[in-house]
Amino acid sequence: MSSVMFSAEQKAKLTHLINEGCQVMHEIETMQEGLNDTVKAVAEEMNIKAAVLKKAIRIAHKAELGKARQDHELLENILETVGKTM
Repeated sequence: MSSVMFSAEQKAKLTHLINEGCQVMHEIETMQEGLNDTVKAVAEEMNIKAAVLKKAIRIAHKAELGKARQDHELLENILETVGKTM
């Protein structure tokens, strides 16, 4: 066990941080569940895999379409090289 001793002010700051952090984590979890439900519903409605929609959301969020294209091209090249394309 650590022998670090915290002052009353530090304890108050840590307590506040942990409480706020827990609240934020709970809100994120709730929002992710809602997003997952929405993605599943839209995926079913449009006959698209939910994983594809989630990936599109991640790429859009990170603004990495160019990188995703490069990765896909490399993947395609590798599979063609080893003769594993359909």
